[in-house]
Amino acid sequence: MICPKDLCLKDEKSLRLIPRCIRINLVWAELDDKEGCVTVRTRILIVDDHAVLREGIRKLLEEERDFEVVGEASDGEEAVRLGSELKPDIVIMDIVMPKLSGIEATKLIKQASPSTAVFIFTAYSDIRYILGLLEAGACGYLLKSARSSEITGAIRAVRSGESVLDPVVTHKLLERVVRPASGAGEGQTVGQLTSRETEVLRLAARGMSNKDIAEKLFLSLRTVKSHLTNIFNKMGCSCRTEAVIKGLAEGYIAFDDVPRGRENG
Repeated sequence: MICPKDLCLKDEKSLRLIPRCIRINLVWAELDDKEGCVTVRTRILIVDDHAVLREGIRKLLEEERDFEVVGEASDGEEAVRLGSELKPDIVIMDIVMPKLSGIEATKLIKQASPSTAVFIFTAYSDIRYILGLLEAGACGYLLKSARSSEITGAIRAVRSGESVLDPVVTHKLLERVVRPASGAGEGQTVGQLTSRETEVLRLAARGMSNKDIAEKLFLSLRTVKSHLTNIFNKMGCSCRTEAVIKGLAEGYIAFDDVPRGRENG
């Protein structure tokens, strides 16, 4: 939730200025000797049963100063073990894998490390696969046909609290997950959301970007990111998708707040 461009500290001691709830399990920082500032890095676990693809993603991510690949897994069971041990900020997850599927692995990783965001990177565009992973707790998805810039952009979007889901997919997910369980999740949020946080969550549910929310509410971009961080912490979520689902279940937002988008065909 902290953008690397927003944080340039002169020494490691200055890291204490960052709220503890943000430092723990959310960011990892390293002092840059050349520029004398701290670069905040997103810790990433890559999960795919194809070694060539894992190597390609690793090479791509290691070229970015704000990313750190902390591990690789070639099957679902290894993904769960490393996810539990390493507690990365983001897991890049495939769907079809040996031993455990991406859906099963996602559920177990989220149970062991709720603050870890699972991001789907798959060749399958079938809505059933995508919804299955989102129901398991994944934050978003991207097809393997995506360009390099789309991959890095999607990871940064997840870390900044931005939406990485098509509105049509979001609406179908909520129809399947929330309506049958309407009211079942009331009272589960740790600490009531403030009126401003609720307002930000409702706008996020409409698919508005952090920038659009800031302009709508006459707030700074940093303030919007801070509100989203507070929302995620209070609701025990790691991304917008989880927050919207839980917010709807607990009555913070209405089903009609989520746009339907346009169906293809």
